[in-house]
Amino acid sequence: MRIFIAILIMFFPAWLVAQVDITQHTIPGRSNSKKQQEKPYVILISVDGLRYDLVDKYHATHLQQLRSKGVAAKSMIPSYPSLTFPNHYTLVTGLYPAHHGLVDNTFYDKKRNETYRLGNRKAVEDSSWYNGTPLWVLAEQQQMVTASFYWVGSETAVKGVRPTYYYRYNDSIDIDSRIQQVKNWLQLPEDKRPHLITFYLPQVDHEEHMFGPESKQAEEAVQFVDESIHKMVRMTDSLKLPINYILLSDHGMIAADTVHQLPMPSAIDTTKFKVPDGDVLVHLYANDTSFVQSTYQALKKEAVDYDVYLANEIPARWHYSAKDDHYQRIGDMILVPHAPKSFNFRRRRSLLGKHGFDNALPEMQATFYAWGPAFKKQLNIPAFENVHVYPLVAKILGLTITDKIDGSLNVLRPVLKGK
Repeated sequence: MRIFIAILIMFFPAWLVAQVDITQHTIPGRSNSKKQQEKPYVILISVDGLRYDLVDKYHATHLQQLRSKGVAAKSMIPSYPSLTFPNHYTLVTGLYPAHHGLVDNTFYDKKRNETYRLGNRKAVEDSSWYNGTPLWVLAEQQQMVTASFYWVGSETAVKGVRPTYYYRYNDSIDIDSRIQQVKNWLQLPEDKRPHLITFYLPQVDHEEHMFGPESKQAEEAVQFVDESIHKMVRMTDSLKLPINYILLSDHGMIAADTVHQLPMPSAIDTTKFKVPDGDVLVHLYANDTSFVQSTYQALKKEAVDYDVYLANEIPARWHYSAKDDHYQRIGDMILVPHAPKSFNFRRRRSLLGKHGFDNALPEMQATFYAWGPAFKKQLNIPAFENVHVYPLVAKILGLTITDKIDGSLNVLRPVLKGK
């Protein structure tokens, strides 16, 4: 348990802090319009780090049964970089990370002369870092009540809007209480009842990081999630409401090479570049652009087991190059290690499981299952990019998408019943 808590604090301090605030926050004065009261419900569940193959690998029988009643993708392709904050926010905005602004878990913004870190609660709750229109914002703008039991971005007022009901992230609320709260929300009067609920489970990711994705601890975490989802579905289905469940993950996980870690390249002069923390992706922000070319050439000469890209040469398939960088938050150069190797500039204890690598790697692939009255049954679909989840949820809830997004309803429209 001590190790588990240590890893939480190391990687998710921003979500854990805050004097352990376990209270539900409620925005007063909100209600569903008459039109929205007639809509179905969506519970969007994220199982952090649930690699596409782990449900079968670890015999998660409840999830196997639930997906058989609906739709199962071969895998879901995370956006690059395959990290937690960028991908959770992509799932609820339909935008690639370079388009919504959360380009990494930690990154520097030249215009602001500030660094965003997932461990900095002030930054995490500062809406000016977040762009796009999250699903709960879209719904609330159209007089549909929403709720969140954790999700990246749900603790800040993006466009001035938070979910009607939300919690600041902490690990002090036990799973049964969280599930009971979901049922409580769905038992509220129709005008106060949320039609979109987001729900986040961190256990698989944490155990994979500490012990590796092939470990007994990872298996036990998958089994825990399996039983937890079973409890939730059994409890919420008893309400006889038209609830649609979408269970997915943000990324996969790979067993890290902890023996052959990469040191800081000698070509990097930290008096000339800002270098935020990074192990599977390193951004180099030049204090003066005149430093870029010479450093780039020097890095190319010494690069072994990693690739070096200028911002305008990053592979187009990642949607992460300078032309995609809407908020100028990607480094002037990036260093991308070859999985399963990673950088360790500060000689810290390395984790046994890692993600954030090339999103085309099989080990980085995420999970997508969906079931409920909106979905076809016993349907298997090929892999697809996670930007397409946003228009799917909007369609089920009958919401009008108001901003330009990267996702398209055409990709997942075939999973829905009806025309």
